[in-house]
Amino acid sequence: MEHTKSVVIVEEIATQSGHTIGVLTLNKPKALNALDLEMASLLLDALQAWANRSDLVCVVLKAAGEKAFCAGGDIVSMYNAMLESNGEIPDFLASFFRTEYTLDYTIHHYTKPIIVWGSGIVMGGGMGLICGASHRVVTETSRLAMPEITIGLYPDVGGSYFLPRLPGKTGLFLGLTGVQMNGADACYVELADVLVASDQQPAMFDALQSFSWKLDDKSESLNGQVTTILNGLNTPENELVTNVKSHRAVIEKWCEPDNVTDVVNNLLSADVSEDKWLSRAQSTLAKGSPITAHLVFEECKRGAELSLADCFRMEAIMSCRCGQHGEFQEGVRALLIEKDLSPKWKYKRVEDVPEEVVASFFDSPWTNETHPLADL
Repeated sequence: MEHTKSVVIVEEIATQSGHTIGVLTLNKPKALNALDLEMASLLLDALQAWANRSDLVCVVLKAAGEKAFCAGGDIVSMYNAMLESNGEIPDFLASFFRTEYTLDYTIHHYTKPIIVWGSGIVMGGGMGLICGASHRVVTETSRLAMPEITIGLYPDVGGSYFLPRLPGKTGLFLGLTGVQMNGADACYVELADVLVASDQQPAMFDALQSFSWKLDDKSESLNGQVTTILNGLNTPENELVTNVKSHRAVIEKWCEPDNVTDVVNNLLSADVSEDKWLSRAQSTLAKGSPITAHLVFEECKRGAELSLADCFRMEAIMSCRCGQHGEFQEGVRALLIEKDLSPKWKYKRVEDVPEEVVASFFDSPWTNETHPLADL
């Protein structure tokens, strides 16, 4: 076992049947386990080392502390890199996104079952870690969101792939409004697989260790064996209100137009004063970056037709352009650095953003051969 000062604790646990479980723990609880470059590199190294281990039956990815699984990425380091780059693409951002997206892609295509224990806050980069896992566990404390519109970024980490594949227009709505989902919402939109009580993590580990794992069982794969274990855990005592489900009809109506201006104006002009969840969604959109609104709409449109690898390649382009453009830098300044909560967005309204500005975020700074994710 590595010492607990490491930002990712890497452990191996023996099972009673003579097999091994890999355990990865995000270990920056004071920073809500926000994913930095070192953490992403350590996670990727561990997964690659375990991928072909014949004795390893599954991997568990969890986090230290009760508050958050992972509240996003290391935005402050990105901000500092943008400050120093003078309008060029910061090398740090290119390196960070290459590593993070390779990690996310690896999780999607991993050779073993991966259980992600997504309790507490799961946002931004945390969504990238949970979305590709074979077994996505949420609890009554889970709060999931892609709130990048508040900082002038956009839902990356595979958002261009998973958002347009959610039921109906729910993905577009979640991306535009950054609204929070609870565990029941996440299961409803198929971003999570199982909802369990938050005190069940020790019981899960007990069950994983005492289970009679069978590697050559033709009737039940390793994925099926993990599913059996998770289905035996206790569910939360109180039923959660599924906000996305109960608001599905209006979400579909508002998000029906095939242009972003009409969708945004539908959302902003709706009278939602009596509804706390929709009011929050509307407020976040109203304060968010008009450029981001375009990027969300465009990534959902383009990503719906692309493979996962091509989505990550497109996002690497978009994210590096965000690092160059200034909107992302201004959003981070207002929310996290100076904390005046008054970002000076480049355009007042969604309809003011020129088409060529939106197009510039999809213009690759690399050839296909030199793209940092060319070999995904």
